[in-house]
Amino acid sequence: MTSIRVPGEPHPKLSDGLERIRREQKLPDAFPRAVLDEAEWMATSPEHTRRDLTELPFITIDPPGSMDLDQAMYIERLGEGYRVWYAIADVGAFVRPGGAIDAEARLRGETIYMPDGRIPLHPPVLSEGAASLLPGADRPAAVWQIDLDAEGKTVGADVQRALVRSRERLDYDYVQAAVDTGTADGVLSLLAEVGELRLRLERERGGVTLPTPEQEIVALGSDDYRLEYRIPLPAEAWNAQISLLTGMAAAAMMLDAELGLLRVLPPPHPDDLAKVRRVAAALDVPWPEGAGYGDVVHGLDPSKPQQAAFLQESKVLLRGSGYVAFNGAPPSLAEHSAVAAPYAHVTAPLRRLADRYATEICLAIAAGEPVPDDIQEALPDIPEIMSTTGRRAGAVERACVDLVEAFLLRERVGQSFDAFVIDVDERRSGGLVQLLDPAVIARCTGALPLGEPVTVRLAQADPATREVRFTLA
Repeated sequence: MTSIRVPGEPHPKLSDGLERIRREQKLPDAFPRAVLDEAEWMATSPEHTRRDLTELPFITIDPPGSMDLDQAMYIERLGEGYRVWYAIADVGAFVRPGGAIDAEARLRGETIYMPDGRIPLHPPVLSEGAASLLPGADRPAAVWQIDLDAEGKTVGADVQRALVRSRERLDYDYVQAAVDTGTADGVLSLLAEVGELRLRLERERGGVTLPTPEQEIVALGSDDYRLEYRIPLPAEAWNAQISLLTGMAAAAMMLDAELGLLRVLPPPHPDDLAKVRRVAAALDVPWPEGAGYGDVVHGLDPSKPQQAAFLQESKVLLRGSGYVAFNGAPPSLAEHSAVAAPYAHVTAPLRRLADRYATEICLAIAAGEPVPDDIQEALPDIPEIMSTTGRRAGAVERACVDLVEAFLLRERVGQSFDAFVIDVDERRSGGLVQLLDPAVIARCTGALPLGEPVTVRLAQADPATREVRFTLA
């Protein structure tokens, strides 16, 4: 999901560029009539019986303005530990296997986010309406109940279909402010508590969360913008840990049953790991004897040039993720190396096709029932569908970032900027530089000193080709 959003109505040149990206990537347009008709019908008559859990005071935490709300949570103390209730939108209640919605979702694979909007996986009548966990409305959900001990370790997990009702729709700024000012109570206070425990466990098992800044567009006027860097809030990391916790519980459940769909990432190649170690030494990033990569990146400050360069260079260790389906013996690769545990995608079914299939499998396993035949029959195709549509989404994101950067710099060709070098191309002269202001990462030619501050001159910024290029000043 690209973090760049254009506030308000985009400038015509931006709109034209975004339309070109849609054409180049052959992105789906409006939903076919048959899909919309089926969605309208299913929105009024979701299937499946369920337990009533509307008495639990669930909340959602999402970016402002979000309507496709996949997750709602409630956390309570359980003895010296905790009980996490995590309600996930029950998309399976609205999708008939082999129906029009199902077929269209298999073509789309995932929701694609662009600076001027999104291309949804499901029709908005479902993804922003009947299936979304909007506040004040009774909604079908797959509700995970995960019990943790005092250290935050999982001691039990279950999932069942239930009816839920979210009480509030909160955003990350609100949650962070409540915790920082000491006014957080109930679920928000426990989220911070459990989130920190889970982050500590992640570090102990060797998991990795990169503290990389995001690019954000800020409106200065009706058609004037600037790019700034935004450091993710701790509240976002706490929320992500609840999702990771659930994905790990789902993976364990499917591995025990010898049937499932995992999100996997192979261990880093030794040559890549050796290169990253050399980069750390060159940039004076401490790598203590016996420490893993996760230990090293924890606590690094991306605003410091040498540490930002190390984080950029070390991304090579996190490439190659994918999905694996299995029915019988578990796959030879069943772990996600960045999670440092088996892991599954189950918490975003409104936006990712794979999550619906993995959730249906877990619901059947937890209920002691056979996994439906239609799920088992479709399962082998899901990894390739997600790989194909994921590559498309990644290409769209890269093109959108390039377009926005070129647009915002289009009238500044010839100007100089302060930057630092975050990547050096070993095969040719040049690499990547990160500007201090505006928040741009772009190619620069010349003999670049990795991790060092430099002054660069903008040589090209063309929204038509989406190319931005700098030279050493």
